[in-house]
Amino acid sequence: MTHSWHDVSPGHRMPLEFCAVIEIPTGCSLKYELDKPTGLLRMDRILYSAVHYPANYGFIPQTLAEDDDPLDVLVLCQESVYPLCLIEARVVGLMTMVDSGKLDHKIIAVAVNDPEYSSYREAVDLPSHRRNMLRRFFQDYKQLEGKTVEVDEMQPAETAVPVIEQALQRYSEQRRRGFYQKAPS
Repeated sequence: MTHSWHDVSPGHRMPLEFCAVIEIPTGCSLKYELDKPTGLLRMDRILYSAVHYPANYGFIPQTLAEDDDPLDVLVLCQESVYPLCLIEARVVGLMTMVDSGKLDHKIIAVAVNDPEYSSYREAVDLPSHRRNMLRRFFQDYKQLEGKTVEVDEMQPAETAVPVIEQALQRYSEQRRRGFYQKAPS
């Protein structure tokens, strides 16, 4: 069985274009998360606030973020994408949060094969309302849980490049150390 984190290639055009694995479709209020041992998705919770994900939310395979999870990505496109679907994406920006005292980077990307979004190269080119919705979602989504989240302003695509490269490197180092071994069938 293919593991969505370990066995899927992030692509050959890294770090600006990559294959993203979608966990949560646009418009959903369920929080799915990668089940690291199996590569499947697990329903983590239903969001406490009256909000829904403003973009397709997932991760870049074979990356390890500072929070010990795969690197998060929000992929903008005109349709909701099914969970565990692979989508070719291009980075347009970076949004960094502090969640429970830890840095939590969110790569902002567009679907390469979506004619409505494929021409965007930078987050600043997106409609301002779309940028505001993305940021506001992360400011609000844990509020009714009594958790505080700080969300920085959206940064240009070039600021996301070292974050992606470091996440790829962190994953490679862990893999070399034998941390990610396939479970016996």
